[in-house]
Amino acid sequence: MTCSCFTRRHTRRDVLGTLGLAAFSTLLAACGEKAGEAPSLAPVEIDRATSCELDGMLLADYPGPKAQIHYAGQDKPAFFCDTVELFNTLLAGEQVRAVRAVYVQDMGQADWNEPKGHWIDAKTAVYVLGSKRHGSMGPTIASFAQQADATKFAGEYGGKVLRFADIQRDMVDLSGGALHDTRM
Repeated sequence: MTCSCFTRRHTRRDVLGTLGLAAFSTLLAACGEKAGEAPSLAPVEIDRATSCELDGMLLADYPGPKAQIHYAGQDKPAFFCDTVELFNTLLAGEQVRAVRAVYVQDMGQADWNEPKGHWIDAKTAVYVLGSKRHGSMGPTIASFAQQADATKFAGEYGGKVLRFADIQRDMVDLSGGALHDTRM
């Protein structure tokens, strides 16, 4: 008796597809998720002691949108006191940690000077780059849930409206912010 899997001629696509699906299922299982289910990680609210992953600054002490990344295998999210820091981290060539979820604040709802809550999925957000409004590190990238809010903000404060995928590494240079922060 011959197993049918040995008598059928497998194409390269069959083999690669099976291997890819097996690797994907293994990766999801390692992250505690079942195949076919999307990760369901809720954003975590900041408090007075929440500090930035990159520089230790307290998020609550600074204006502008904040961000958080939930990495696979890490219980607590990494927080960022500025969206420029977030994008600099995500777009870094050396970024190798698996990202499960990314959140930014909806500045159409949150108070710019003391942003709390209003977390949205960073990948679906609309951004304004190059406005006159500053965040914790100087010029920042404002984040919005709604295109209309981003367009209104750009009309009032200047800047270019962009989607997540439009933001490139050369747009998120961190060299200026820390050099000009007198409160550090």
